[in-house]
Amino acid sequence: MDTGTARRTGGVAETAAPPRQERGRGVLEGAFALLDALRRNGDEAGVTELALACGVPKGSVHRLLDQLVGLGAVERRGNRYRVGPQLYRLGQAWEPHPGLRTAARLPLQRLRAVTGASVVLTVLREDMALTVSSVPGELEPLLPVRDGIAFHLDTAAGKALRGPLGGGAVFDREDVMEGVCCASLPVRAPDGRTVAALAGMVPAGRRLDALAQAVAEAGAAVTRALARGGRRRPVPSAALVL
Repeated sequence: MDTGTARRTGGVAETAAPPRQERGRGVLEGAFALLDALRRNGDEAGVTELALACGVPKGSVHRLLDQLVGLGAVERRGNRYRVGPQLYRLGQAWEPHPGLRTAARLPLQRLRAVTGASVVLTVLREDMALTVSSVPGELEPLLPVRDGIAFHLDTAAGKALRGPLGGGAVFDREDVMEGVCCASLPVRAPDGRTVAALAGMVPAGRRLDALAQAVAEAGAAVTRALARGGRRRPVPSAALVL
């Protein structure tokens, strides 16, 4: 990429500074690379770790982190950094489908309570099944589930997103991970479109037909909640703390 314009002064070729727009874009790319590295780290990270992960000089990492801390996007604890509350608030505003996460909250919790499964709700993004809501289950810590984790499309959740061949549940019998089985089904909008996939993951040896039935009931509950969503009254602004 051309980073400047060459000119001659007194017979010496010089390179003009990159335009302000390009410099601004470079800063934004660096900031997002740091935030993504913090997300992938899962907990806290130091300047050296982040510099290695992003391929950015430590001095640049330190300056960017100071700015992100000032904005509330990153928190600092001693010499360690982690994702901050402002970034969390911004992330909560994203909805893959209007009202999906709100509609899924109670059905996912009930599915976990009934089956003990680790439960994930995924949507199709960039050829991956991206987790947008999750409830940890009996498989913790063998298989931790968290919002933001992505699964390949050849997993049960990915296949359910693309549409199971027989129209029923997609099963994983230790195909991806030894000791872990899964049942997944599509979640549909009130108009019948597939908007997500719901998956329950359990230790091997559990009855998957019973799990699939529970997942199907939870998915139907999400669809019903989506249908009711447009008729709900908004929360009064006086009750909110922004």
